[in-house]
Amino acid sequence: MNWITKFIKPKIKALFSKKSQDNKDNLWTTCECKNLIYKEDLQSNLNCCPKCGAHHKLTCAERFEIFFDNKEFEIIETPLPKDDPLNFVDSKKYTDRLKAARKKTNQDDAVSIATGKLQNTQVTVGAQDFRFIGGSFGAASGEAFIHGVQHAIENKTPFIFFSCSGGQRMMESSIALMQMTRTVLAVNELKKHNLPYIVVLTNPTTGGVTASWAMLGDILIAEPKAVVGFAGRRVIQDTVRETLPEEFQTAEYVRDHGGLDLVVERKYLRSSIGTLLSVLLKKAETQANTDAANVVTLDKSLQRSSKAL
Repeated sequence: MNWITKFIKPKIKALFSKKSQDNKDNLWTTCECKNLIYKEDLQSNLNCCPKCGAHHKLTCAERFEIFFDNKEFEIIETPLPKDDPLNFVDSKKYTDRLKAARKKTNQDDAVSIATGKLQNTQVTVGAQDFRFIGGSFGAASGEAFIHGVQHAIENKTPFIFFSCSGGQRMMESSIALMQMTRTVLAVNELKKHNLPYIVVLTNPTTGGVTASWAMLGDILIAEPKAVVGFAGRRVIQDTVRETLPEEFQTAEYVRDHGGLDLVVERKYLRSSIGTLLSVLLKKAETQANTDAANVVTLDKSLQRSSKAL
């Protein structure tokens, strides 16, 4: 180890960490439109830029606060499997990355599940925090998702999920890839119980998340300009060797080509999903009543037949 690695690099890292710590106390922030925004204005506008309308990322707690009635919700504890089953190391240990992400987000993993009411309807809601290793989906995320589905089935509530992820977590290799099939099976169980499943795709939703549970919703909604896709734009462009449209993989582009049902601004998500749930739950209730009526009719016909005999 030379003197640059031993002395210079730690000082540079300390300088940047101190700068980032100071930024937390700043009253202003910047947007992709290059405008300075007063933080209070951004927060009062649901973390959407008041100048260009860009939808900034939310933490799980922020997402739940703006979604549930009166900001009232209960976080559901989910199983936490063993950390770092493969003893993965790249530029740093995976265990160190997990520690840093947990400290930053105050969560065990990228996925958080909560329950509460939306327009007086009890719902189970999941969300991803992109700050937790890019919202990547590993074993712990899979367990949380499945536990959320199980909670929805046991309590007969709709299941709503806000995706925000770069895809499956590479540090867990095939273990992370296994979660794609596990979550698909979980969604299938949810649908067997005739419970609504709504997915809101936020920026970004890519990789294995898009290729599994995120695109299986009864209703697929996205926030404006959210990136929705599987492979990256450059990879696709280099593969097909054609210039892709500028709006390629935006929520609006995917919707216009049949991949999504709705693109809804954040401020209208509560009312839009509330209306959709009232329709879906009414339909489910009607179907259940019809099925019950058919059973009674069949029983009566059998009784008449037996008496005739």
